[in-house]
Amino acid sequence: MMYEYWLAAIPKLSDKKKMLLRKKIGTGKDIFYIEETKLMTQEFLNRDDVNTIMQAQKSRNLEEDFQELRRKNIRFLPHFSEEFPKKLLEIPSPPYALYVKGNLPPEDRKAIAIVGARKCTPYGEKYALEYGEKLAQCGISIISGLARGIDGIGQRGALMGKGKTFSVLGCGVDICYPKENRGLYADILEQGGGVLSEFLPGTPPVPQNFPRRNRIISGLSDVVLVMEAREKSGSLITADMALEQGKDIYALPGPVNSSLSQGCNQLIRQGAGILITPEILLEEFGICGFPDTVKIDKNKKVLETTENMVYSRLDLYPRNVSSLIEETALSANEVVEVLVSLELKGYVREVSKNYYIKLK
Repeated sequence: MMYEYWLAAIPKLSDKKKMLLRKKIGTGKDIFYIEETKLMTQEFLNRDDVNTIMQAQKSRNLEEDFQELRRKNIRFLPHFSEEFPKKLLEIPSPPYALYVKGNLPPEDRKAIAIVGARKCTPYGEKYALEYGEKLAQCGISIISGLARGIDGIGQRGALMGKGKTFSVLGCGVDICYPKENRGLYADILEQGGGVLSEFLPGTPPVPQNFPRRNRIISGLSDVVLVMEAREKSGSLITADMALEQGKDIYALPGPVNSSLSQGCNQLIRQGAGILITPEILLEEFGICGFPDTVKIDKNKKVLETTENMVYSRLDLYPRNVSSLIEETALSANEVVEVLVSLELKGYVREVSKNYYIKLK
């Protein structure tokens, strides 16, 4: 397998050409020891390709580099290995190999991608968390990119639902990007999920890597959910790739005047499914026995009367303190005290000066 790792790691040689080399010449070891004259007879290789391979043959640290993977608990899975995800072999441009920490999504379970804006609104944050949690509770694998915003929040929701989630990175699997998601990265592995990438360990998170990794996110998934997206965004690239792969797309509708909902609303206009509730989505998938089918409004049981009065008038869109005073007929001091109490209990959040939203 060491020579297969060598072939996979050759820079500036496309995955397609690596696959053709292996098909026409043989194993990675055969290619490692091939002579230049024989390489020149391969019609799909140009002079630069031959020079790249000959240069790679001079590698002096091959065994040491391969052993470093094991020391870091990174598995190397070429496309022809038994463990390589079958779903990825069906996409138009499968990766030559994957590098994996932890586990891969089970082949016999439904997998759903949750993707969206990095700079999301509280509205998108709430539903990414809710869908991640409730879908995971039903045994669905959640796939995403560990990015800021919707991706990471959806994956955190999956962990809250005691499920498994899998991150596809635009860098090496030994690098957590962004750094603020290091806790999430560790929790994903601890809870039996996985982190994977087609990029060699140590590869930095450069911008051109992310559009490429999106085809793997959609490729591993049966369905892609877009929670919030601008009109031109990476999430829509993922959606386009999913459509090319024959996958279903669902989008979360949002306000027509919100730039972060324009991409989702456009997807719906073009025929994507509409996300209404996780329960309705699960019904469409034919998944029954949802844990929370019978719901109890726990909030009303634990909140005092005045708290309920204020809480019931809040929503996902910010409400001003003055409007709450007018609607509840409470004094300004009472409303402020109630809002502080609700915020301490985790029911509301102040998103800007004197503007609050509901969290639960």
